[in-house]
Amino acid sequence: MQKNREQQEQKWIKRIKLFGSKKDADQLVRSYYDEIYIFVLRQINDAETALDLTQDIFIAVLQSISAYKKEMAGFRTWVYRIATNKVIDYRKKYSPIVVDIEEIEVIEQYDFIENWMQGELLKKIEEFVCKYQALVQQIFRLHIYGGYTFAEIGVLLDIPEATVKTKYYRLLKDIRKEFADEYREFIEG
Repeated sequence: MQKNREQQEQKWIKRIKLFGSKKDADQLVRSYYDEIYIFVLRQINDAETALDLTQDIFIAVLQSISAYKKEMAGFRTWVYRIATNKVIDYRKKYSPIVVDIEEIEVIEQYDFIENWMQGELLKKIEEFVCKYQALVQQIFRLHIYGGYTFAEIGVLLDIPEATVKTKYYRLLKDIRKEFADEYREFIEG
């Protein structure tokens, strides 16, 4: 089934490159849109901004599709690379968005406090990760939000799997050290 999907993608890509086929471009975008939107939303945590950023990602994909070579990486990998870079660029440019209190759903006090603390922890972790090199940020986001294995990330970023693991676990160690005292139960849980 995966092989059929890849073959179909390559047909769409070929027709887009040769004829500028809008129909095939639409099909290609639709096949990845939801997946990339969720990937972006998990990092941005704002649905409207995630929609805008997802649109920007696919505009970049279609504008640079002529440079895509299947011998270098699978199309999904290539799209995630563009998405990761766009998210990093966005996070550098904009500060986190404040959520309107009226938009928050009322829940029981215990759940509220636990959810709030977890949300605060995730926000602080994201801000902390943004201080690292773009490569470390890419590895972290591809593994955490994209669900990629270390081997897949190595292929995607064209670096050895051991380097991916080293950078990821070094970052994880720094995260644990930075947040251990204040949020020990969430990190070890």
